[in-house]
Amino acid sequence: MNTAARTLPPKRVITTKPRFSDKVFRAVVTSGGFSSLVILGLISIFLLINGLNTFKSEGFKFITGFEWYGPQLDAGLPAQYGIGAMLYGTIVIGLIALFFGFPIAVGAALFLSYYAPEWLKKPMVLVVDVMAAIPSIVFGLWGYFILMPHAEYWAKLIHKYLGFIPIFDMPAPAFSRSPFIAGLVLAIMILPIITSISREIFAQTPLDRIQAAYALGATKWSMIKSVVFPYGRGGVIGGAMLGLGRAIGETVAVYTVLNIVYDINIEVLLSAGGSVASMIVNKFGEASPEEVKALMAAGFVLFLVTLFINFLADLIINRTARKG
Repeated sequence: MNTAARTLPPKRVITTKPRFSDKVFRAVVTSGGFSSLVILGLISIFLLINGLNTFKSEGFKFITGFEWYGPQLDAGLPAQYGIGAMLYGTIVIGLIALFFGFPIAVGAALFLSYYAPEWLKKPMVLVVDVMAAIPSIVFGLWGYFILMPHAEYWAKLIHKYLGFIPIFDMPAPAFSRSPFIAGLVLAIMILPIITSISREIFAQTPLDRIQAAYALGATKWSMIKSVVFPYGRGGVIGGAMLGLGRAIGETVAVYTVLNIVYDINIEVLLSAGGSVASMIVNKFGEASPEEVKALMAAGFVLFLVTLFINFLADLIINRTARKG
């Protein structure tokens, strides 16, 4: 009986030495990451250097002051630069956007993750992604021509039934171009980022916990309340803070739908308000060289605020991912 000798293939040599293509790819990726940090650092240094004189001359009043005007030679008054009112307006508009946008975004993320059928999920995800790519000027124009007439009616209803609350009181019937309308526009703009992050967090919920909840007789909504929400709470909050950072740094859309007034306005329905970003774009075109440096200082403060919010949000999201 003849038997054919079996020939075994040569043993594969396994080595940990990276190939040349791996080295090139790693160098490209590393340089790209470091270049982002370098660009971020150069921007902050540029703003700080140009705004340093303003920080020295104004001191802490630059953060807390409510007045903004150049030197008045006729009256013999020096320049006064303060962004306190604009910082207040920035925070108020951002919180309004978060108040309206956050529950809608989380609800959309839950629907896409656990309720939407497959034939509907992909188109909706595509719509959310496309919304994130729409330029802010488009949102601003849409808010000015389409949203504002309806929002004025909503503001009148809020004033009529909730006018006893100070923030909804109105010293004058001027409802257009208010912080309320600016917040609504920003609420729509931050929907994609909060929705996308919330979907990613919900998708990381351990499957064994979900199956255990169903095995104990939980309904889908009970499973979401007892499993999904506790697991993804930190990540959803981090996504909301990223949305807040986007709203705080938004410029053109706010400038389009808001009547810029350099004073603190506690009535959010009144046609008066402002933000640091909208103030910069409003003043930059006709600013003197000295005022340009003050605007650079304002930009540096806004840069630090948004950087801190984004850093804190990223920290919360990463901690939630590690817990999973």
